Amino acid sequence: MKWTDEAEAALKKVPFFVRKKVRTRVEKEAAENGKTGVTLSDVKATQAHYLKKMSREVNGYQVDACFGSSGCPHRTMASEELVEKIERIMADADLLGFLRSRVQGDLKFHHEFRISIADCPNACSQPQIKDVGILGAATPAFTEIPCSSCGACASACKEDAMVLSESGEATAIDDKRCVHCGSCIAVCPTDTLKTGKKGYRVLIGGKLGRHPRLARELPGIHDPETVVRMIGDFLAFYKAHSTRGQRFAQLLTDADIDEFSKKWSV
Repeated sequence: MKWTDEAEAALKKVPFFVRKKVRTRVEKEAAENGKTGVTLSDVKATQAHYLKKMSREVNGYQVDACFGSSGCPHRTMASEELVEKIERIMADADLLGFLRSRVQGDLKFHHEFRISIADCPNACSQPQIKDVGILGAATPAFTEIPCSSCGACASACKEDAMVLSESGEATAIDDKRCVHCGSCIAVCPTDTLKTGKKGYRVLIGGKLGRHPRLARELPGIHDPETVVRMIGDFLAFYKAHSTRGQRFAQLLTDADIDEFSKKWSV
């Protein structure tokens, strides 16, 4: 559907992470009204409908996942089962009912508890700006098989985390640089590198808005069952402290994150 320049300009003012969803909504309403193109008035009409209906569309939480299941070549973990488990625990928490009991006035989307799950460190689902971010991770480990000094692992590593000797032999991993993407493991022709620990990195406390903050990572790589228990812990904290519908990320202090780090360190 063709958009006028004025309509496109208005769309560009919408936050990039919901722009595609807004475009789809505007085009749907325009088509329902028998139109073949989108004008600025169509954008404004959809905006008015959206604001009026928002409180009825609030779900209490959002669980976003990347498109790894569609065949992403960077995928480290297959997260479909984890997504389903998290969806269930969020639904069982009745966050919509909780918010209605805490918020005076209409509910808005910014009240929702937001979780983002990415199958690899590329983080297409933006876990760094959500209440809870979950990243697939695979830690490389050395086997007893001698390195052939081919340099494939170093070439594949975008973080320059592979430590090579003067002869080009892989000797160590720089833990401060490694993001646990598993790329070096995949290209090693001799199986000198293998997958050590595989699971998820967990970040908490990310948000946008007037006082944005990137989520902080908790120590360790966690299996799916532990991640689900962590989510339950975060929800318990949220319900105990959100007296007026504040977001989990809004409530967290550095001291709170430190406490979660100690509790879930592995």
